[in-house]
Amino acid sequence: MQPSAAPDPVDLAHTHARPLHWLATAAATAAVVALAGALAPRTAEAGRATTTAAPAPQAPGPAAAPDPETAVYPLRCGGADHRVVQRVSGDLDGDKNPETVAVVHCEAGSGTPPAGLYVLTLGRGGTPPARVVATLVDPSEQRSVTGLAIRDGAVRATLLGYSSADVPSCCPDEKEQVGWEWTGGAFVRTTGAEARGV
Repeated sequence: MQPSAAPDPVDLAHTHARPLHWLATAAATAAVVALAGALAPRTAEAGRATTTAAPAPQAPGPAAAPDPETAVYPLRCGGADHRVVQRVSGDLDGDKNPETVAVVHCEAGSGTPPAGLYVLTLGRGGTPPARVVATLVDPSEQRSVTGLAIRDGAVRATLLGYSSADVPSCCPDEKEQVGWEWTGGAFVRTTGAEARGV
């Protein structure tokens, strides 16, 4: 076996590590690692970006409108039942909770019984039964109520009535457009048109 020839010391000069060589190698390695880190996907940040926070608790919405079927009305029906014939709901006093306005009359076998028009709010603590807080039309006025609506925070209705006691109850001969607005802590009645014959 023939021993290999020893390399010339001049040829191996580049194999001796000098401090400058190691410094340059370390700087190049650090640059490669930094570049690789900059180009790699950031899973930790991506995870934070896709994680959603728990939704903030929402403020409670407006309460449900009062149910007019649960209210006790100031009607004298002589033992007969009463009937809710119309109802509308809306915020009448600006508190963001709806009131209900109901047309109610006593059950009658025939004719047109006089109606009451009532504003209802929720019971104490926001629970049924609904409470009557205002009477807009009393049955003693001998009126029928039609065209009930709430527009722009005001109650609107058409009242049908009688010019005299001689007019049959089936056939009212007067008609009046009226409204009520919550003003100064009370419902104030406004008249849209003068009473006129129908």
